Amino acid sequence: MRLSRRARLATTLLLTALATRASAQPSISREEFAARRAALAARIDSGIVIAFGGRTPVTDFGPFFQLPGFHYLTDFDEPDATLVLVVRNGHVEGPGTLFVTPAEPRSALYYGQRPDSAHASAATGLVVRRPAALTPLLDSLCESGLPLYALRDFADADFATQDSLTRGGQFVRALAARHPSLVVRDAHGIVDGLRAQKSAAEIALLKRAAAVSDEGHRAAMRAAAPGLHEYDLQAEAERAFLKGGAARPAYGSIVGAGANGTQLHYMKNRGALKAGDLVVMDAAAEYEGYAADITRTIPVSGTFTPAQRALYQLVRDAQTAAEKYAGPGKSSLAAAESSLAVRARGLAALGLIDSANALFDPPWAANCAAAPASCRQATLFTIHGISHGLGLAVHDPAQFYAGDRTYQPGDVFTIEPGIYVSTRLLDILPDTPRNRAFIARVRPIVAKYENTGVRIEDDYLVTPTGLERLTKAPREISEIEAIMARTKM
Repeated sequence: MRLSRRARLATTLLLTALATRASAQPSISREEFAARRAALAARIDSGIVIAFGGRTPVTDFGPFFQLPGFHYLTDFDEPDATLVLVVRNGHVEGPGTLFVTPAEPRSALYYGQRPDSAHASAATGLVVRRPAALTPLLDSLCESGLPLYALRDFADADFATQDSLTRGGQFVRALAARHPSLVVRDAHGIVDGLRAQKSAAEIALLKRAAAVSDEGHRAAMRAAAPGLHEYDLQAEAERAFLKGGAARPAYGSIVGAGANGTQLHYMKNRGALKAGDLVVMDAAAEYEGYAADITRTIPVSGTFTPAQRALYQLVRDAQTAAEKYAGPGKSSLAAAESSLAVRARGLAALGLIDSANALFDPPWAANCAAAPASCRQATLFTIHGISHGLGLAVHDPAQFYAGDRTYQPGDVFTIEPGIYVSTRLLDILPDTPRNRAFIARVRPIVAKYENTGVRIEDDYLVTPTGLERLTKAPREISEIEAIMARTKM
């Protein structure tokens, strides 16, 4: 079949676009992974590093995904692997050794073969051995007197304190029992320090994750309408993530309408979208291992009510306030405090609290005498912090976590203020004279804003000269109403 000139031109343009897209795919070189291991060696000076990868999944929900710290050092994304580095005087002896587990033959028919030793070595630049050699090697190395730096295999740093039965934990405990003089140190703090400053290649991947995530939010905004369900918006967003090349959502998508939007990590996503409600959508994509994190709050009916508009703009202003304090050398503590101050003043102006600095007796542990800021009434409606790092994990290390808590070039992070209003919050307060007086004054106002949750979250990069916002999904009231109006025309 002969193609017309127009068809040939269209085909040529498509192939050119695909080639350009393929050539433009961001990636991280093998040399950068080697440089990361060298940087780790420089920080520990001398010691044995052992890092454990994730285990073979024990469910059929999706493919295997490597643990962030292990991926950061190896770029080896197969299960049941272990990395060993011997470091002396700040240098790795040899390239390092990767212990890989071949797939059992029958299992391989279901889940695929794993790279053999030659392919794994060529891909990573590491010496590759079988797992049976791991214990004899470590027993031998432990006789050298070098300390052991362990990178354990908990799934996420948020849950590290619950780690007790992982392969890595069991292996290190058994090793220490056989070698009582062995000094065991935690390598996570060192590796986290390296991960905190993002390289140019990592930033490119994070930007791609942000762009794909933006499209998911636009798709959900265009689809939203009364009569649908939270899962309909989840489906639209996650469909766009996958079409954009993402491997999966970066975390469990949160789509909460009405009262569900006041639950910070609501993930059931089964509720109905009702006219007049707001929907909090906290969802983003993971692209080549790197996570974005976006939240948008939209009106089911397409337009904000006056009360919703007031709370939304208050959160948006709080985000702007934090942005002004987020840049190279600026204080992350000042950014957080400025965001809370804006919301506290606004909540007081709306009558939801007595004043910006008014106190209450919180239902959680707090020392109001020593730290009165932790007992401000405003914190009842603004419960979470406004920022966390982004990278291989959705809550990734960041440079402003340490030292003087200032932002530095290479930090990638979120700014995500929120306000959540529900009479249920008043009902959980301890029965004290101060709380009774507070509740009596504000309950009628709280009822006016009942079940209204608003969160706005964007991703940012600190550059040597300033701050760059990576996520561009509509966030102004006028932008959100405009995209939703176009859909309904």
